[in-house]
Amino acid sequence: MARFLLTRLGLALITLFLLSVLVFAAAEIFPGDVASKILGPTADARAIAALNTELGLDTPALSRYLHFIGGFFRGDLGVSYTYRTPVGPLLLDAILNSLKLAAVALLIVVPLAIGGGIVAALRQGTLVDRTITSLGLAAMVVPEFVSGIVVLLVFAVWLNVLPVTATAPPGSGLLTQVKYLILPTIPLVFVLFGYIARVTRAGAVEVLGSDYVRTATLKGLPRRTVIRRHVLRNALPPTVTVVATQIGYLFGGLVVIEILFNYRGIGLLIFNAARGKDFPLLESCVLVIGILYLTVTLLADLAYSLLNPRIRLGSTT
Repeated sequence: MARFLLTRLGLALITLFLLSVLVFAAAEIFPGDVASKILGPTADARAIAALNTELGLDTPALSRYLHFIGGFFRGDLGVSYTYRTPVGPLLLDAILNSLKLAAVALLIVVPLAIGGGIVAALRQGTLVDRTITSLGLAAMVVPEFVSGIVVLLVFAVWLNVLPVTATAPPGSGLLTQVKYLILPTIPLVFVLFGYIARVTRAGAVEVLGSDYVRTATLKGLPRRTVIRRHVLRNALPPTVTVVATQIGYLFGGLVVIEILFNYRGIGLLIFNAARGKDFPLLESCVLVIGILYLTVTLLADLAYSLLNPRIRLGSTT
């Protein structure tokens, strides 16, 4: 266990370092000047040069990168070029908003997908199985912006049963906040359902054909008990890993949804930071997403080992 954790920690640090270098290099390559974007096209050269000096943009790129990385690991994320405020509070608010959206999406899609995958496995080869599999596959290939526009037009404009925006009024209760988040979660559910359901179905089909399930059935155990004690426990470990990777996708792939529904989450913050060449904000957002993704993946590996004792953590890399 200790060797496994140390190995994963070392790999995580290497991954975060490479990610930070990649994002910094991309931000440097992006065309345009930060001061010009902030001051506008009518600003003169002296004002642009003064702002570049104030922001420290006239220093070598390597010095700026080392300054940021050192501050990041000390908890000092710097000041946003665009918003002219500390990055920390901006990032915290955005993460909390994205966490709410991701939580609602997962609370909807995980039970539906696991249940759909188990039902499809139990009805293998029937119309029910083909329907669940086909619908899940069709939903996976529809881009979020397409399904997002469709559900926006249907439920918010035509039927007028859900709000157009995803941001609830200040001071709203939990149920009101969830109501505002239902519409943007629908496209996410479409994308995630098929993948999770197919993995669950594949694992359940394999378990249903195993000797210990046939033995339990021949012993006269009720079908519900066989499914709960044997099928679910042994079919879910791969699903746990898949759900963990999808959590990482939710944080990294919310840009389209948050822009479409004007939701102030980390996806929208990354979009605005990239558009404004706001390096401290962009780098901080990407690194925090990387940390969250690596943490969730590590927890998924640990959960996988608990659900499946045959997996040896010591051999996992």
